[in-house]
Amino acid sequence: MTKTHFREKATSLSSGTWHIFVPKLFTTLSNYSLNLFKCDLIAALTVSVVGLPLAMALAIASGVSPEKGIITAVISGFLISLLGGSRYQIGGPTGAFVAVIFNIIQKHGYEGLVIATLMAGIMLIIFGLLKLGTIIKYIPSPLITGFTAGIGVLIFTTQIKDLLGLHLESMPVEFIPKISACINHCYENNPYAIGLALLSLLIIIGIRYIRPTLPSFLIALLVSSVLVYYFTLPVETIGSKFGEISLSFHPFHMPKLSWDLFIHLFPSAFTIAFLAGIESLLSAVVADSMTGSKHRSNCELVAQGVANIGSVMFGGIPATGAVARTATNIKAGAKTPMAGIMQAFFVLLIASLFTPLAKWVPLSALAAILIVIAWNMSEIDRVKYFLKGPKSDSAVLVLTFLLTILVDITVAFVVGMVMALLLFARRMIEIQEESLTKEILENDREDILRDSDSPSIPKDTQVIHLSSPLFFGIASLLEEILERLSVSPRVIILEMQAVPFMDATAMYALESFIEKAHKEKKKVILCALNVRVQKVLLRMSINRSSYHVNVAANLKEALILAKKK
Repeated sequence: MTKTHFREKATSLSSGTWHIFVPKLFTTLSNYSLNLFKCDLIAALTVSVVGLPLAMALAIASGVSPEKGIITAVISGFLISLLGGSRYQIGGPTGAFVAVIFNIIQKHGYEGLVIATLMAGIMLIIFGLLKLGTIIKYIPSPLITGFTAGIGVLIFTTQIKDLLGLHLESMPVEFIPKISACINHCYENNPYAIGLALLSLLIIIGIRYIRPTLPSFLIALLVSSVLVYYFTLPVETIGSKFGEISLSFHPFHMPKLSWDLFIHLFPSAFTIAFLAGIESLLSAVVADSMTGSKHRSNCELVAQGVANIGSVMFGGIPATGAVARTATNIKAGAKTPMAGIMQAFFVLLIASLFTPLAKWVPLSALAAILIVIAWNMSEIDRVKYFLKGPKSDSAVLVLTFLLTILVDITVAFVVGMVMALLLFARRMIEIQEESLTKEILENDREDILRDSDSPSIPKDTQVIHLSSPLFFGIASLLEEILERLSVSPRVIILEMQAVPFMDATAMYALESFIEKAHKEKKKVILCALNVRVQKVLLRMSINRSSYHVNVAANLKEALILAKKK
């Protein structure tokens, strides 16, 4: 390919893909109407009523004051809808971040969280610009299910203290010590706190069964707050723990960043970026399935990055697209991203009017809300479903789940992903080994012929079909082929029509195989190579050796070459 052709192709590619970064808002505003505005307005009001109590509850569970959750819902909700690649995405704090934020704050304080979130925001923008949005969506479902189920359990354990009304001076970060501390102090429980938590749970569950369109979380908080105020119940409230809620947007100042702190925070930043990317894209996919629309995944990642940076610059916490709030937005009749933008303003308005009353909200009622969130995140039905599947998938799910709750979220993801990749490689190796064994040992010559016009196969020729990707796990099989041949052929034809790609390890093994065959006076013919495999062969210069490699376009041509001395 000449340089001119390469430039033309690059120009064509860039001009043909720029639209994937255009926010959906700009696409939809071209034909925006009053009717669409009315639909978006109603949806925005509905979602804001649902999102406000969630924002406060998730902030408190994360170890920060409730106003930081509200600020996050406002800033990130606005930016995600303004710049995102989905028509219906609603952004804000979510349960996925609770354990991560809590751990970072315990170790490095809020300034450490700011640095980690800024790093995560930059990572997300880079992921989007590198067009990794589609790759992230291919992470195995058992891994994601084990991961989210573990986070659900962690959220539940963080709420045991407020649920029972325990008075613990400090709550351990680790799972086992946390459970142990709660058990050792369970006799100090507050019956009023337990009663309010149970009442809140009954209200939430009852409304979801009777009138699911009503804001069950908000109603539960209002009822429990009225009871606390009217009867002066002796329970811990937002006011007794955090004082008055102030929605002032603090001017941003960059925390001091050292190399050691950067190294310590990098795994946490990657975890935030990963969770934000995964949850936002899953939420966008759910929205697509509900509406028949199609989101722009890479544009969404860039928006998530900008939103996380914007959130902590104004005193918030990490954010992402929220599945439940996005689904609520759709069911309420939203049509464009304007619904998400307006809901951010409504959250700010409602919070400004009612935050003076928030001091009466009991923490046990907020704990009840978070327990419902934890239960939804655990996805028990999906866990049961995957546990009935192949043992390898079950192993990935269980390992990821256990590492999430017992070790660390970052470790859980990395180990789970590595295990999933290794198990996938093993499956591919087993498939290819079975295929090679059948080809070599059975050698059904009549089945090898692909059409009636093919010449007959000479007696001194062996045809071997390779029918899967050739990568590092398959490479050793190529080296064993000569030893396993039932006869000693003069010509070996490797038919590679069903090989979609090769990696460098397999390429090296193939070259070693050809070299060994050449030393044994055998001819090797490669046939039916696809374009991708041909490029790998040319790039790695397989013909640089003293021997010559025969390449045929198809099996018929390869058999003609085999007859030549």
